[in-house]
Amino acid sequence: MLDLSLIWAGVIALGVLLYIVLDGFDLGIGILFTLFDDDHERNVMVNTIAPVWDGNETWLVLGGAGLFAAFPVVYAAALSALYLPLVLMLACLIFRGAAFELRGRARRSRHAWDLAFCGGSAGAAFFQGVVLGAWISGFPIVNREYAGGPFDWLTAFNLFVGLGVVLTYTVLGCGWLIYKTEGDMQRRLFKLMSPLIVVLLGAVAIVSAWTPLHSPQIAQRWFSTPNLFWFLPVPVVAVLAWFGTRIGVKREHPLLPFAMSLLLVFLGYSGLLISLWPNLVPPSLTIWQAAAPRESQAFALVGVAIVLPVILAYTAYAYWVFRGKVRPGDAGYH
Repeated sequence: MLDLSLIWAGVIALGVLLYIVLDGFDLGIGILFTLFDDDHERNVMVNTIAPVWDGNETWLVLGGAGLFAAFPVVYAAALSALYLPLVLMLACLIFRGAAFELRGRARRSRHAWDLAFCGGSAGAAFFQGVVLGAWISGFPIVNREYAGGPFDWLTAFNLFVGLGVVLTYTVLGCGWLIYKTEGDMQRRLFKLMSPLIVVLLGAVAIVSAWTPLHSPQIAQRWFSTPNLFWFLPVPVVAVLAWFGTRIGVKREHPLLPFAMSLLLVFLGYSGLLISLWPNLVPPSLTIWQAAAPRESQAFALVGVAIVLPVILAYTAYAYWVFRGKVRPGDAGYH
């Protein structure tokens, strides 16, 4: 008999990963707005994501809807525990979305909309990181309900993880822009990529050291054998990704820096899943304990089996159609 809870966990994990990658560089471009003052350069930055940015957020909806359908206990507990950061994240996404559409038509107020686009992007990334940190920390559930306070998420660890996600998205955005631009703007982005990746690796190292101190359960998983031997290659691959980025910057390779940033994201995400498995909510609520009735999971899975290939197909098609460089003067949101 198929383990529907396991299948649903895989679907949600895939949706979250695709959201991090696709909307990650999308948000990163907004964060990088502060470093480019010229309107023409900002227009190019926006035009690199204009055809696909709406579709990128589809994966966030899929992840949330999947959690509601397959693991309603976790959905309810997470909303109760993380209500404030989630509401603030959505507010930032709303401001960012409005700014994306309005800045192209505004004249006197364009600077204000640019600030809204930048602030909304940075704020959304930060609060997503806060939610991630709170999820790693775990939250108390008693009788299948959240048993903590409204500000339990407000800790130093969670706030630092929020900053780490901002850095991650900034690196992804820089890599994407290197891939999509050319000329003087691309050369400036190459120079920016090297210090950004160093700062990101420093933040990753701090979070990696802080996490086992913060969570004894994760410490036990990381440093027990044979798990320790499985985790040992991770820092090595991270260093190789840094070297790959340096090579890409030195040789001005348009795709290598973005590919290396994707590798770092995959390493971090896979490490997170391994650290939490099989818990959906640390320290002890597993995917099977949190699962909806099998009939409900099966019914919802039929819809996912139809919708997920369609989403994957139109996403791939959109990126294929709008492949290639974006140049000043190209039609878009300006």
